[in-house]
Order: sequence, then C-alpha cells, then structure tokens
Amino acid sequence: MDMSSYIQFALALTFVLCLIWFLAIAARRWQERGLPIFRQNNRRVRVIEVMPVDTRRRAVLIRRDDREHLILIGGGNDIVIESGITPPPAATASKESPTQPS
Repeated sequence: MDMSSYIQFALALTFVLCLIWFLAIAARRWQERGLPIFRQNNRRVRVIEVMPVDTRRRAVLIRRDDREHLILIGGGNDIVIESGITPPPAATASKESPTQPS
C-alpha cells in the first residue's frame, strides 16, 4: 500500500468518527427535550426532580396538575412517601408565566 491509501483511510476514519460523535450529541439532545413531533405542552404529569438514594433506589418528585408527589422507586417495591404536596408559589409562577425583562 502506498501513502495515498493510508491518507484516504485516515480521512475516512476521521469522517466516520465525527459522524458518530454528531449523532451521539443529537441523540442526547433529543432524549433530554423529546422530539418536537411527540412533545406536548399540555401534559398533566411531569418529573420535577430525581435523586439517587442508594445504588438501587431513587426518590422521584412528580408534579400532577397543581400537586406534587414524592415516590421512592427501585429495590423490590415502589413506595409513595408523601402525596398531595403543594408546590411553592415561586416554582409554580415561574413555570407558568415567564417574567418579562424591564
């Protein structure tokens, strides 16, 4: 093999690696935000926060309409820790009506 074959191989490998990197970044963004086709703004249930408790369990704060629920998931069973939590007024107001700059 001559030098031009090595250069062609290196360029092709670089192109494929860049393509894989670009697709991984795009997939990560779509996973975080959801595809615009399937996204709905009028959802009633939303995951507010997830916090790992240990290697098998997580505490999940879920908002449904105007109430929040704290759930412990993982392990052998899922447990509702607290139900019907009223979210703080600042958190609800900032999500529903963004502030206008003065």
